[in-house]
Order: sequence, then C-alpha cells, then structure tokens
Amino acid sequence: MREAEQVRVCVPVCVRRAGELRQGVARAAEVADIVELRLDCLDQDQLDPALSQLSQLFVETPRPFISTFRSAEQGGRRALDTHERIAFWKKLAALLSGAEATCMAFFDIELDLLESPHGEALRGVFGELLAANRLKLICSQHDFRHTPADLGALFERMARTPAHVLKVAVQAEDITDCVAVLRLLELARRAGRECIAVAMGEAGLLTRVLAPSRGALLTYGSLDAAQATAPGQVGARELRELYRIHQITERTLVTGLVGSPVAHSLSPHMHNAAFAARGLDAVYIPFDVADVSAFARRMAHPRTRELRWNLRGFSVTAPHKQAITAHLDWVEPKASEIGAVNTVVVEGEELRGYNTDAEAALKPLSGLIELGGARAAVVGAGGAARALLWGLKRRGARTTVFARDPERARKTADDFGARAAASERASFDGFDLVVNATPLGTRGAREDETPATADQLRGARVAYDLVYNPPVTRFMREARAAGCETIGGLPMLVAQAAEQFKLWTGADAPVEVMRAAAEKQMLDAGC
Repeated sequence: MREAEQVRVCVPVCVRRAGELRQGVARAAEVADIVELRLDCLDQDQLDPALSQLSQLFVETPRPFISTFRSAEQGGRRALDTHERIAFWKKLAALLSGAEATCMAFFDIELDLLESPHGEALRGVFGELLAANRLKLICSQHDFRHTPADLGALFERMARTPAHVLKVAVQAEDITDCVAVLRLLELARRAGRECIAVAMGEAGLLTRVLAPSRGALLTYGSLDAAQATAPGQVGARELRELYRIHQITERTLVTGLVGSPVAHSLSPHMHNAAFAARGLDAVYIPFDVADVSAFARRMAHPRTRELRWNLRGFSVTAPHKQAITAHLDWVEPKASEIGAVNTVVVEGEELRGYNTDAEAALKPLSGLIELGGARAAVVGAGGAARALLWGLKRRGARTTVFARDPERARKTADDFGARAAASERASFDGFDLVVNATPLGTRGAREDETPATADQLRGARVAYDLVYNPPVTRFMREARAAGCETIGGLPMLVAQAAEQFKLWTGADAPVEVMRAAAEKQMLDAGC
C-alpha cells in the first residue's frame, strides 16, 4: 500500500511552440507532484529550441520531470522512426548530464525501443546518470484499442528491460477492464517493482483515482480538459480537490455512480463535498458501466468480486435502475413495489437495494400542489417515472402515464393503477402537474430535445422536470412560454442523494453543503 502522503499527480505539458514551454511548466508545477514534458507535441522545428531551455527548467522547477518523446504508434503526436528516437534520447542524456538539477529525472521510453538492439546501447548512454542516481527509466506500453487478455505476460516482458518503472496504459471498453489493471498493480507490488497502470477512457476513471493508493508510482492529471494527453484523463485539480486523491488509501470507503453515461453527473461533487464536510475517509467516483451484470459479479458482490476494495455502496442511474435488482440479495419493500433501485449498500456479504427517489421527487411539490385528487401526467416509463408514480399513488393523485411506446406506457400504468396514453402529440390541458421523467433535455446530445412543446403544455398548471443539468431545460422553457409554473430537478437530486449518504454512513447528510456543491459545479460548467 502506498500511503496517502506518497500519492503523486503527474501533469503533462503538451505544447507546440518552444516559447510556450516555460509557461506550461510553471502552470503544471502549481498542481503537480511530477511534471511530464511531452516533447513529441512540439512542432518539428521547435524541438531543438525547446531542448535548449531544459537545463534551466530542470534547475528552476522544484519538481521531478518525466521526459517523453512518444511515437505515434504509442499515442504520440508525431510519426517517429527509430533513428529519430535514438538521436533524441542521446541528445537529452547529454543535456541532463550538464544540468544542475536537484530533482530526479525520468525518461519514459517505449517497450519496443528498450527491447530492440538499441535498448542496451541506450543503457550505456545513460550510464553516468544512472550511476549517479539522477535518472530512472520508465518502460511504457500503450494499447488504445482494448485491454489485452494477459497483462501479466506483458508485465514479465517489461520487467526484463533495464527500466526502473513499468508503465501500462490500456483502453477500457468496460469498467470491468479496471480489474485487470488494478490487479497488475498487485502483481507489481508482490514483485517489488515500481509500476504505473492506467485504464484509459471514461470506463477507466476508477484506476486514475484509486491506482496510487494501490501502489502506483503516480496518476496523470491534465491542466484542463483541452490539454488532456490521453482518453479519459481528468484534471489535476479535479483529482486533488474533488476526489481528494492525496487522502485516499486502501482503507478509504469507496462509493460511486453506476450508469452510462455518467461523466456529467453532479453526484460526485455533492457526495465528495459531503464526505469532506463530515470528515469521513470516503470517496465517490463515477462508474461508467455498460454491462451491469458483469459489474455486479466481478466488482461489486462481496462473494464473487475479483477486486480487493472497500466498496460501501453505489448510486444507480439510467439505464440500470431496474436491471440491477436481479443481482441483489435483498430489496426493500418500497423499491420492490417500484421495481427500481437507485441505491445499493454493501452489508457484510450482501448487496442490499433501496429507492430514495420516490420521496425525494415529491419534496419539491410540498406547498405547491395538493396532490390528493390532483391530475398528474408523468412522461416516461423508466426507473425515475416508476418511483414518481409510486409516490403519486400513495398521495392520491389521478395519474396518467405518457410514453412514446403506448404498450410500455400501459404496462407501467397498470403497475400503479394509472391511466396510459401516447406522448406523441399529447395535450396536457387541464393537468395540475406534468412531469418529465425522461432523459430528454439532459446536457449533451439530447439537450435541445423536449417531451412536450408549449402548445402541448398550454392549460397545465405546473411543469416539473426531473432533469437537473442544465438547470433550465428546453421543457421548462416551453412550459414557461405556455404560462406554467416550473420546477427543475436539482431539489430532487439533492434530496435523494442526502438519503443515500445516510444509508452508506449512518450520519445525517450536510444538505446545504451538497446543494452548494451542485450549484457551484453547474456554475463552473457554464450551465
């Protein structure tokens, strides 16, 4: 186990012009424990001018440096032949030999070069620096297509090179690929080898947050989204401030959000702020899950999981709220009646399911609508809609379910004693409440969509959108144009998250902290 104070965030500097290098290094050093110089990012005619600056940068910057000259085949920014690569490393070694740098230097060299006949020759070139303990070699291998089946065999190949540190970066096609990557770190620990292991892509975020606490030498974090040098690379400030990565150890309670997509969720901001406010050793991470069955079996269930981690539970969002129930040992009666689970708690050897959506969805309506006898329209037939229908039925509302698929609307309505209708060209005139319980309008590809236009909403009283990001959706704008009162989805989001927090920790949630964190993130994102 790597203790929290040994966790290192490495920030890559990837610029095209030599004149931009110094500023890039200065910015990186503000948030980095280690700075990576991605020298392959430089334009061809800028490489020598940049190298001439390095001696001074090594002296001026009180951070270890990783120098990288990545070939295009391994994810670099330019095509490089073997001759160019060898010439570069010789030149850089000579430059470092004459510098007065006090921090350790790392050269990141690809496996194919170190395995070639040139590898031994390079070791001779680096001999003086290695003997003086001023340089460590990183042997790296990248796969941007998938996660190879046998990372252990790859590790053994890399271990036969003269490198001090072994780096493996693979593309995660599913979150379960993180299992192999984190187990590679266990193998490295047993072998007494320094290792960097990363699962790239959104499904691999788990490794970027947890790998250092599992023994990885470092994790990579970009200066900002525009300067990410690999798929799924998150910001260094995000790693430090949102995930509090320097405080994570193997003992840290892990929670997260199971769904797809989850990259734009506000839940990590709310829950991590709440954990920090309560002084809890816990972290909340987005889990981009395509196959919920494989996730439950290989990563979540205490009796079958292949990952050693202190998983306490997870939120569940679309499209898995109903499918997850098949993988749970116990489901609370309310969630069983709803037919959807949005919260899972790990209790001993069991996975236990709850639904905190139902009451949370009704809280924003308190004092605004008397639900007993009210005419309510729910657009949608998924997990969120089912939770709302359960609550509306208990409050005595007269509800109609609207969906694009009339048969699905009918089946959902029958479960809750409601009526059913097709949503296409529907009129909501005379309804006291119209709720969008679909993903339409969510930030991203569907942001400009709405389940109903102003013409359809004219004559309705209150329009309620469960979508919370953006805070004002197209559905809400259409409703306002029709003269309706509107409610956004943020109050419900905060309320259901607060109940999840209590289920995982046993403590009351700092609700205002959670709300403020969500609002700040939306503001920062320009929502």
